[in-house]
Amino acid sequence: MPPILECVPNFSDGRNPEIMRQISDRIRSVGGVSLLHVDSGRDTNRTVVTFAGPPDLIVEAAYQAIAAATQLIDMRQHRGTHPRIGATDVCPLVPISDISLEETALHARRLAERVGRELGIPVYLYEAAQPDPARRDLRTIREGEYEGLADKLRRPEWRPDFGPATFNPRSGATVIGARRFLVACNVNLNTTSARRANAVAFDVREYGRPKREGHPLTGKVVTDSAGKPVMIPGSLKAVKAIGWYLPEYGVAQVSMNLTDLGTTPLHVAFEEVCRKAEARGLRVTGSELIGLVPLAAVLEAGRHFLRKQQRSVGVSEAELIKIAVKSLGLDAMGPFKPEDRIVEYRLRDASLAALRTLSLEGFVDETASESPAPGGGSVAAAVGALAVALGTMVANLSAHKPGWDERWAEFSEWAERGQRLKEALLPLVDEDSRAFAAVLTALSLPKTTPAEAGIREATLTQATVDSAMVPLKTMRLAVEAFDVLEAMAAEGNPASISDVGVGALCANAAVRGAWLNVRINLPGLSDKELATSVSAEAQNLAKMAQEKETRILQRVEEKLR
Repeated sequence: MPPILECVPNFSDGRNPEIMRQISDRIRSVGGVSLLHVDSGRDTNRTVVTFAGPPDLIVEAAYQAIAAATQLIDMRQHRGTHPRIGATDVCPLVPISDISLEETALHARRLAERVGRELGIPVYLYEAAQPDPARRDLRTIREGEYEGLADKLRRPEWRPDFGPATFNPRSGATVIGARRFLVACNVNLNTTSARRANAVAFDVREYGRPKREGHPLTGKVVTDSAGKPVMIPGSLKAVKAIGWYLPEYGVAQVSMNLTDLGTTPLHVAFEEVCRKAEARGLRVTGSELIGLVPLAAVLEAGRHFLRKQQRSVGVSEAELIKIAVKSLGLDAMGPFKPEDRIVEYRLRDASLAALRTLSLEGFVDETASESPAPGGGSVAAAVGALAVALGTMVANLSAHKPGWDERWAEFSEWAERGQRLKEALLPLVDEDSRAFAAVLTALSLPKTTPAEAGIREATLTQATVDSAMVPLKTMRLAVEAFDVLEAMAAEGNPASISDVGVGALCANAAVRGAWLNVRINLPGLSDKELATSVSAEAQNLAKMAQEKETRILQRVEEKLR
């Protein structure tokens, strides 16, 4: 997969749709860049735009967006609840795939230099792009906000990294940097008090609150030997937070930036806000995500809340998302549509999952058509997925069986394993068809000249290897599926024993069907050592599958008597 960057600029306008349309159009004008999400807030008077693509194109699109904001947004007229320092307040670049944070920082510095030079805007670097540790934190850079920027620029220690050290009254300044994926989450409280929301924010954010003498709100701030406030850290690491009131919705919120989901996951931050709010006599009524969220964060939240209910977490991706949305209250401010809000769903190419997303009838009809694909390999993978799905179903039913409550975790683990195998088998339905199509494409290549013949031979060799290896993967996974089925035959809900039997028959059909597809491609492998190795492994897998099926069916028969 080629390197992919995400860019999430925050613009200081959330009330003029025409301005955002023009900025979005400038981003779209850069071919190869995908505009993923535009999220405007009237009270904050701020819009978060998310787009992704190859690094060089992202840098160009980001420049075009910042240039458009410079022309369209006048900071002298800006009023809003969110801290800000300029028309394009902050513009982070985020590594998504096959690019390091260090490489991303180089792209951020290149963008910052161009913005400062060509647009005449003071630019500060932040986070991974900023070499000076004292200037890496966005909150520190933004202190004083737009209104204090003119004075700040006159101070030598706050000379911008790029661009002029002079106040630009129309555009302010811009902060550009590189960071890891950040999730912006606002938690709703049953109060209209921004002060109380801010108190909860101070309770949880890593930076915490200033230590005071005497009264915690009005007492004198305690300072250190350098005259800086002594801080009482909050309870959550890698979390930035403030509180505010949204007149549009009539609620106060704790607005959080989760800067390292590995340190503080989404569900942990949400639950901690719930605890701190309750301690102050408040109640959380829901939450909202600003921009996009990684799939893993939502799935882990779903698993967390299912575990709290002592329910099996071995359910489908869609079910985990549904549980997460309801538990976090992500639909409190409006519908939460996973296809629009989860970054992987926005980036995925629907054409790469053409078969697995068909209806059952559609897949059967496509298989029955005059096209040679999907063929036996795709069907074998699909049958393998059905086999492990049956085992997973029995595990989930067993986790909910009355009288077996103390065993829910045991069956949940088996269901999780089954879900992983199912999710690994389903893509092979399409991979098998693509591998076969690649063989046909290679066979159609010209071979008139020696160079053409060489290209054709190399392409055909690789396509043939893939055509053998994909069904071999199906065999490996389908054999693993027997582990789930065998455990359910021995320990699962007796009322579902016939389902286990059907699963075992399907798993063996998947293995033997994939084996036929391995065998038909073996003669085309020019690497005879590889062909021998693949053949030996496939034969061993087929033997194992037959033995496992026999053993499981014997147990099924015993329980059916």
